[in-house]
Amino acid sequence: MHSTIQIRRSTAILSAIILVMGAALAVNWASNAHRLPDFSTTAHAAGAATLPASGTFAPVVKEALPAVVNVSSSKVVHRQRMPQGFFDNPMLRDFFGNIPPQMQQPRTERMESLGSGVIVSSDGYILTNNHVIDGATDVKVSFRDGKEVPAKVIGADAPTDIAVLKIDRTGLPALPIGDSSKSEVGDIVLAIGNPFGLGGTVSMGIISAKGRSGLGIEAYEDFIQTDAAINHGNSGGALVNTQGQLIGINTAILGGDGGGNVGIGFAIPSNLAKNIMNQLIEHGKVTRGYIGVYLGEITPNMRQAFGMSPDQGGVAITQVEPDSPGAKAGLKVEDVIVAMNGEKIDDVQAFRLKVASLPPGTTIHLKVLRNGSTVDVPVTLGVSKLMAQAGGPGRGPGQGSTSGLEGVQVQTLTPDIVQQLGLRGDVKGVIVTNVDAASAAAEAGLQPNDIIERVNRVPVTNTDEFENAVRQSNNPGGTLLLVRRGDARAFVVVPRK
Repeated sequence: MHSTIQIRRSTAILSAIILVMGAALAVNWASNAHRLPDFSTTAHAAGAATLPASGTFAPVVKEALPAVVNVSSSKVVHRQRMPQGFFDNPMLRDFFGNIPPQMQQPRTERMESLGSGVIVSSDGYILTNNHVIDGATDVKVSFRDGKEVPAKVIGADAPTDIAVLKIDRTGLPALPIGDSSKSEVGDIVLAIGNPFGLGGTVSMGIISAKGRSGLGIEAYEDFIQTDAAINHGNSGGALVNTQGQLIGINTAILGGDGGGNVGIGFAIPSNLAKNIMNQLIEHGKVTRGYIGVYLGEITPNMRQAFGMSPDQGGVAITQVEPDSPGAKAGLKVEDVIVAMNGEKIDDVQAFRLKVASLPPGTTIHLKVLRNGSTVDVPVTLGVSKLMAQAGGPGRGPGQGSTSGLEGVQVQTLTPDIVQQLGLRGDVKGVIVTNVDAASAAAEAGLQPNDIIERVNRVPVTNTDEFENAVRQSNNPGGTLLLVRRGDARAFVVVPRK
């Protein structure tokens, strides 16, 4: 029997939905003008996590448990009683007779959800997940002794799924924030939270991996992966090391058909969460550094095509936005960024996170490989704007001529095709009209409706230029293509067979 694996939020949605008629609840949202509190921070390095000589983590748990709270939120939603236009059908009116007016109006429901939160300052600041309180009109925090108090949402950041709450209390137990960068794969960790509404639940495991990204959960991903049991309701809870320091905010699980824990959970690193929290408290929003370039990973075939050594890392620029900081600094398509501020770069997501963690106006120094030479490019960061994902291929214009690439057919990109595909008028190249499924091009990822703009770094604007560029290709690693798909660009290397 096959099982379906999918990423799941670990928030618990109560099965009971309370029906309330009338206006939506209101909540007194807090002002964003706050002084940064004196957060508890670690005074020593995390160090290697080992089983204590006593054989128990009870002392660590005893200190940490009071700082992990339950977070309940509710929001009012409006649902149609019947499908749109149901009562407009005269046949149905004849059958049902006169429909009472109240049956034709949307019904108002209150939805409630449960999650977890971590007290990080003695005066009442709490870290949790954005998805725990997203859209809520009422948020409450409850303690282990059963006491419940209202909470204000100080701010939330959907791209990282971090939210900050504030309760009107002082002298609270706060969990010290550790340095997540010092944690290592194999370290023992404890997950503390509110799974299935069972407050104060502790589970143990190890850090299975660090820097997990590309999961499609958040726009900015740098997850700590753990096999400590995380279930629905653990969202916003604490991932704690054996020194009792907060090193992560639990946020998601990889679940099977049943949706329960299968030993793969994800937590937002404390360093990232703390950075976002400080910005939300100080400014009420999060600003991120921005270069304005699209990037692609460097594959082994691409290293050869770019004249790089087999062990050389970097990320390739596939597109530079006009008037962006990168464009103003002189960055170009096919530049390979190999270092930032002297630190090696070899992963797109890691580079994006490094840039996003810096405030706009910061000048960074990029080491760039360009046409076999290394150049230093200073870039002054702008303000980030999250861009929508590129759409899928548009409708194909039909078959084209057979190209020099085996199994690939192309056609000159005409103004009519550009308009049909909804592209900008200045897009130039040849459009792929057919790809043999058994060809090397198909294996490399080339698809119909892809637009090939360059072949081995040579711009092509029609089929003749494309054919000439393909014929002149003598790269033993294959043919390097710059391909546009929707609004995004990527490099594709078609290996020789």
